[in-house]
Amino acid sequence: MISVETTLTAVGIIGNIISLMLYLSPMPTFVQIWKKGSVGQFSSVPYLATLLNCMLWVVYALPMVHPHSMLVLTINGSGALIELTFVLLFIFYSDVKQRFKVIVMLLVEFAFVACIAVLVLTLAHTVAARSLVVGSVCVFFGTLMYAAPLSVMKLVITTRSVEYMPFFLSLAAFANGICWTIYALIRFDLFITIPNSLGMLFGLAQLILYATFYKSTQRQIEARKVKGEVGLADHVVVVVI
Repeated sequence: MISVETTLTAVGIIGNIISLMLYLSPMPTFVQIWKKGSVGQFSSVPYLATLLNCMLWVVYALPMVHPHSMLVLTINGSGALIELTFVLLFIFYSDVKQRFKVIVMLLVEFAFVACIAVLVLTLAHTVAARSLVVGSVCVFFGTLMYAAPLSVMKLVITTRSVEYMPFFLSLAAFANGICWTIYALIRFDLFITIPNSLGMLFGLAQLILYATFYKSTQRQIEARKVKGEVGLADHVVVVVI
């Protein structure tokens, strides 16, 4: 008989692997930035948003805030390092004006997370109280991040094209939401359940849209090839947040 702890660990490890793949998914974008020597029209917002989300979950998973959350700590710690690397690369390849804005936003994020951590650890004297405060903040920002694909989904419906929504990215997001929702339900954790169940639903919705508009997308691509046009998907950045 497999114990609950063994199942929890197995699901958490799978979730770590899938999440790591999602965090690394913007690599092609930064290879492109490196080759061009400029960030061009790319935005730093998705990477800053993901970094903030990861740092908040790191605080949540600390033993003195929410004990027995090592797998949550490992993946969000890794995610924070990856996203920080992306942000630093973005700063390096930005122009002076853009670089200043990104640095200011990065410092604001560090200050915000530090304030949350210090206030919770000094003013909240029980694990339950600390988990409630930090978990609520994580749910708020996590929900905002998982709702981000709504804009892409609207674009897909409007254009009847899934060029802007890569299939494997949507599939990975769906699988990630399933893994972490199961993880949260095994040892019920409402704060992990809410954003990840939303991520699972949004991922499923993206897959349904992909199946619905795949044929119309192929027709549009073929029509552009005949006209000798370049696909817009070559200029769209898809980032998992």
